[in-house]
Amino acid sequence: MNNFIFENATKVYFGQGCVKEYLSCLTKSSSTVLLAYGGGSVKRNGVYDEVTGILKAAGKTIVEFSGIMANPTYAKVQEGARLAREHHADMILAVGGGSVMDCCKAVSLAARYDGDIWDNFWARPGVISVDPLPLGVIVTVAGTGSECNGGAVITNEEKKIKTGRDYPKLNPRFALMDPTYTYSVPARQMVSGGFDILSHIMETYFSGPNEDNVSDDIMEALMKSVIRNLRAAIRDPRDYTARSNLMWDATMAENRIIKMGKKCDFQCHNMEHQLGAFTDCNHGCGLAVLHPVYYRHIYKDGLPKFVRFAENVWGIARGCQSDEELALAGVNALAAFIKEIGLPTTLKELGVTDESMLKEIADSCGISAGSYRKMTHEEILKIFQECYA
Repeated sequence: MNNFIFENATKVYFGQGCVKEYLSCLTKSSSTVLLAYGGGSVKRNGVYDEVTGILKAAGKTIVEFSGIMANPTYAKVQEGARLAREHHADMILAVGGGSVMDCCKAVSLAARYDGDIWDNFWARPGVISVDPLPLGVIVTVAGTGSECNGGAVITNEEKKIKTGRDYPKLNPRFALMDPTYTYSVPARQMVSGGFDILSHIMETYFSGPNEDNVSDDIMEALMKSVIRNLRAAIRDPRDYTARSNLMWDATMAENRIIKMGKKCDFQCHNMEHQLGAFTDCNHGCGLAVLHPVYYRHIYKDGLPKFVRFAENVWGIARGCQSDEELALAGVNALAAFIKEIGLPTTLKELGVTDESMLKEIADSCGISAGSYRKMTHEEILKIFQECYA
């Protein structure tokens, strides 16, 4: 194992009924709560009524911050910060999936910081010297794993840049995770969120070191868990075992544990973020389109790991196959799984209809230092073009 420092400050309350059991005591030191959520699904599925009922019974003043979009914008962050300051909120409660949680992490900083958080913390890494507004989260979608880290992906619409930073000071104070809250998530969103989990794990797994290490062993188990439980959840969306496993898979993928000692290759995420910045496409669906094509470009450079992936994750027997053939069989198994679960396999299916914009998107992509082979913008463009039709 390479050297590392591990930190995670979020306390998790997991299981059916955890919101009813713990929310009141977790907010007892607050008087005004900024209640943040997305497009209103929490009102249709009863989560909103349950949460507001608990807060009102505890005598809290509720300030609503709604309408957080799938790719939260810097303008939306600023709106939330204004609300928090104007109403003197002393806690943010984010109810939703990754977009709501990410937006609220940035709001928690912007509400307490006098400068421009985009320029000072997202355009480039910064050092947080203020205490962010306390944040708690109630997870309703399994996918990003945002509940147990300080990461926040924000889109600057004016600059057409979508980027994420992970600051430990932005970790939620607590995360309430009731798997039954995910039952009402539409099937497409559940599946795309499931692939986002798999993507997070793969992007850490397919990076150095290749020597025997605990992180890779954990990741192989997690990838098999995601594949198995996503299939089960597709068959029966109310399978509690499958939904609870997927929820914890998502957290394990992004609570920093599996990243210990790993270089991490976030090239596909960098590419998808810029696709999202230009087209506002679904994040998990964009990753599904990109991953197999990207891996066909780099598998020879990380051959031992791709062989392990084929054998240990997909259970492919070597037979008479060479290392290269076996590694490619693993990538093809991934591509077949994406098709099996109904996610798009081309940019056209994703809704990208203007091929001429691909060069501008490719040129705007960040280059991951952890890749088995460092990408160039020319090769990124080639990958986009191969993904197009």
